[in-house]
Amino acid sequence: MTDSRSFRQLMGCFATGITVVTARNKENEPVGITINSLTSVSLDPPLVLFCLDRKAQLYPIFRQASHFAVNILSEDHQDFSQYFAYAHHPKPKNMWDKAQDGLPLLKGTLGWMICKMHKIHKAGDHDIFVGEVIKLHKRAGQKNPLLYFHSRYRKIED
Repeated sequence: MTDSRSFRQLMGCFATGITVVTARNKENEPVGITINSLTSVSLDPPLVLFCLDRKAQLYPIFRQASHFAVNILSEDHQDFSQYFAYAHHPKPKNMWDKAQDGLPLLKGTLGWMICKMHKIHKAGDHDIFVGEVIKLHKRAGQKNPLLYFHSRYRKIED
């Protein structure tokens, strides 16, 4: 049988991109959480998924959300990732961009997606949130993505 520590160590060998998924709380304030489990599910209709621990502080907000935004981080957004992953990290200055369809977006990301909640599936101690992409934007330019590998942030080296 596989133990959770061994499983986590092996999964750390799989490099992932980093996103921040955002929504609004009951007070209409922007909230977000760092996610590295973003996956494309379908092209027709365009679907993406992310996984969230049911014990996460923001879980109830996303569970009730009708829509959410996915912000794809560039290599110079490590501070955004840390802020939305760990409560003790300082809030980055000037991080919010204009909202799109009422959803909060982060400044200077590689791009974003506005998603309508499609379905939520239970999976172990997490839920799988599937969203239908209803709007997206890829920013112009040649920035590299922020990567996570072996429990550390990484950059693409040419």
